[in-house]
Amino acid sequence: MTTRTNPRPTIRRRALLTGAAGLTAGALGATALAGCDAADASGRVQLDYWMWDANQLPGYSQAIDLFMKQNPDIEVRITQLGWDDYWTKLTASFVAEAGPDVFTDHLARFPEFVRLGVIAPLDGIAEIDALPADHFQDGLQELWTGQDGKRYGLPKDYDTVAVMYDKAVLEEAGVTGEELAGLDWNPEDGGSFERMIAHLSVDSQGRRGDEDGFDASDVAMYGLASYASVDYVGQTNWSPFALSTGWTFTDSPTWGTRFNYDDERFAASIDWYFGLVEKGFLPPFGKFGDSSPPQTQVQGRKAALATAGSWMIGTYSGLDGVDLGIAPLPSGPIGTPISMFNGLGDSIASQTEHRTEAGKLIAFLGSDASQEIIGGRGIVFPATDAGTEAAISAYESKKLDVAPFTDRVELKQTGQYPLTENSASIASLLQPAFDQAWLGRISGADFASYNDRVNALFS
Repeated sequence: MTTRTNPRPTIRRRALLTGAAGLTAGALGATALAGCDAADASGRVQLDYWMWDANQLPGYSQAIDLFMKQNPDIEVRITQLGWDDYWTKLTASFVAEAGPDVFTDHLARFPEFVRLGVIAPLDGIAEIDALPADHFQDGLQELWTGQDGKRYGLPKDYDTVAVMYDKAVLEEAGVTGEELAGLDWNPEDGGSFERMIAHLSVDSQGRRGDEDGFDASDVAMYGLASYASVDYVGQTNWSPFALSTGWTFTDSPTWGTRFNYDDERFAASIDWYFGLVEKGFLPPFGKFGDSSPPQTQVQGRKAALATAGSWMIGTYSGLDGVDLGIAPLPSGPIGTPISMFNGLGDSIASQTEHRTEAGKLIAFLGSDASQEIIGGRGIVFPATDAGTEAAISAYESKKLDVAPFTDRVELKQTGQYPLTENSASIASLLQPAFDQAWLGRISGADFASYNDRVNALFS
């Protein structure tokens, strides 16, 4: 999720939470400590719930209002912080022993939180134990199960990847949505997918990438949008291609101890992906940064197609001047599209003095009643069938067909996020390699030496 949302300003809900905006991490910890575990004048237990996605704040506020109506002895205070501030202040609050009772967790962070002992197992909480095993989409709960077999997060939603585009751009190029939906890809010549992004690439003289004279050094619109950075997970950029060759990140779906960046299939996929730069079909390194993310490139006709996560549907559909279309990823060498399957969860901080009440809140947020509220907002796909159906209906009311996202889960055409220890160290080791590959200075085969260093972390 890579990051899950774009950084957003801090927003505060409920008068009970006061004075937190703009505070330093230390000051935030002191403020939270002052009221974190107190009961109010009526004797109600007060819980602090932290989250980062501003788009989901209204839905969670509505759901938690219902929870408090059903549990009048519990008061929940919501804190929403932008992505970067969220993790900085959450970590600082754990150090100060003044963090939230319950918080939105990410798979990239959860293993480290378990190692540090700052989150508590959810096992033994009656309301959570009562949720049936098939309550969530297949595979989601496994992602939140530690190596000790205990659950440390309850699934709240899931992510998949598809292709976003402006229907007007396709029409001008003489391409139909049906053609875009039936593409294939391979790392040798890129298949019909590369032929499509070649046709959609246009140089400053109006020549398309599949026409004679196309100038790859002077491109006005690239066939495929780029992100500000490309990391070791590549959730919304290179991973759908590598995964569709049958390649996997590690030697085990979860808690792998050997990475496979030395696999020939990975090397070929990376060479193809970054090779698009020289052809003029993908922006070169540094061409677009944080100020011009993929959705802005699509809106400004700097790029025709963007591989994007499902959490971005609302952002793309709200772009002025864009008639949004959504297409599935191209089918890879294994015969189908493959999207990374990721999901957020709710975790309980070990330091809470109200584990039972926190468990009730988490169980409620995972219930159909809550998931339908969240899904009805049309922002994300909740983790349960009922929540996902509510989201699909909400998108349909906006005339959006989101099947390219949901089909990947329904048809089991997914690859799991690499749940493993040492994620921060892995990211640090591999980021220079991906930067150099994007710059054209190393090839996919050169990742083998980096892979040795990554695997040494598990020795």
